[in-house]
Amino acid sequence: MAAKRYTSMAYASADEMTFGVSKYPVKAGLDLEIGAGYTIPEINYAPRPEAGSSKEKLVKEYERITTDIMSRMVQVGFPAVILETEHVQQMSNNPSWGAEVAHAQKTIMEEFHDEYGIKCALRHTIGDIRENRDFLQLRGDKYSVFLEAFEECAKAGADLLSVESMGGKEVFDYAVLRNDIAGMLYAIGCLGSIDMELIWSDISAIAKKTGTVSAGDTDCAQANTAMFIGGGLLDKNLAHTLAILARAISAPRSLVAYESGAVGPGKDCGYENVVVKAITGMPMTQEGKTSTCAHSDVMGNLIMQCCDCWSNESVEYHGEFGGTTVQCWSESLAYDCALMNTALETKNEKILRDLLMLSDRYRDPQAYVLAYDNAYRVGQAIVKDGDNIYLRAKNAAVECCNIVEEGAAGKLELSRFEAKALADAKASLEALPDDMDKFMDDCLTKYKSEVKVFLPENYGF
Repeated sequence: MAAKRYTSMAYASADEMTFGVSKYPVKAGLDLEIGAGYTIPEINYAPRPEAGSSKEKLVKEYERITTDIMSRMVQVGFPAVILETEHVQQMSNNPSWGAEVAHAQKTIMEEFHDEYGIKCALRHTIGDIRENRDFLQLRGDKYSVFLEAFEECAKAGADLLSVESMGGKEVFDYAVLRNDIAGMLYAIGCLGSIDMELIWSDISAIAKKTGTVSAGDTDCAQANTAMFIGGGLLDKNLAHTLAILARAISAPRSLVAYESGAVGPGKDCGYENVVVKAITGMPMTQEGKTSTCAHSDVMGNLIMQCCDCWSNESVEYHGEFGGTTVQCWSESLAYDCALMNTALETKNEKILRDLLMLSDRYRDPQAYVLAYDNAYRVGQAIVKDGDNIYLRAKNAAVECCNIVEEGAAGKLELSRFEAKALADAKASLEALPDDMDKFMDDCLTKYKSEVKVFLPENYGF
């Protein structure tokens, strides 16, 4: 099925957006409704490396993880939870492993639901295994195994299907190290979007066939890479203005999942999800201050502003003083959600939303652009040329530069390093053509010769 492109916003204004409420709530799992007036903790975890040595050990590890989380939620009196299992490679390369884990987890979750009435759902995020040692192999032999992993997990008990897909990464990695804006735009906006349309129409078909939810993707492979290279306020490996440009360009790329049948909740590590929610009205998971177990960021409160589910990104399963890691972090997430839900019930949600947003708004250009009012503007720039994957990504980048410039004229402090990066990026964007075919042809020629691992056939060229 061809993607249905977005050419208008789901919300009439940015101020309509809050946490816990979406235009199109999603029913999933055991009595759960997502984005329907309350927020839900989504706990994410990783098995210890030694647990991956056999299927039996891995299943046992996930049984322990699941039981620990469910019992802690019930012990402290939380009404709902989502568990996200991000596949270790063995589970996607051997779809029967992933399926057995899903079945074991869901069995435990059903027991807790039957006994205590806790609403819950299970997300499985399949690993993007479409590569060999040297190259991405997006459409090669691995593709059928990749899809089989989705189908087997869905049949075995997973409710929400996700992936962090890698389309465009081979060109992005080359471009980001060279501050090459055109290359980043080509990699994320064009190559990423082309690959997203292929996989998400297939994943959505599997969800339909199995009665599960096609939930969404994140641009972890590219925009999060830029965010991590960007680092903190003292780091100068990559300008934060370039990191937020990559993020702005990732929004139309992640949007493609929802244009190809996905319905949310978008996956946690997509900081671009606030833009996607503004365009689609679909529920989104976010992560921030309660994902410091996995990574630092410069917008840990702000990113809660419009979340429907609230996640910790990932934590390795082991013991802490307060219980196992998954118990400690799920409890923290659930208390955050209890606060948001109380704000919703007492009609104070916009006050809490704005406090969360203002506490980080001027911390960094990345926070500034993702503040919901500015994120909404990035969304408007995307839908203006929503039918053209190149122009909409370029528009997002240009609007991102405009927003940072406006911020810098006010309370947003930019170092000389950041101001120069912004000026250079703006000049690069102004030099780009308006014609998609010309841009695509020029980039294909350039990166085919410069990036040895770039195989155009991965994108159907």
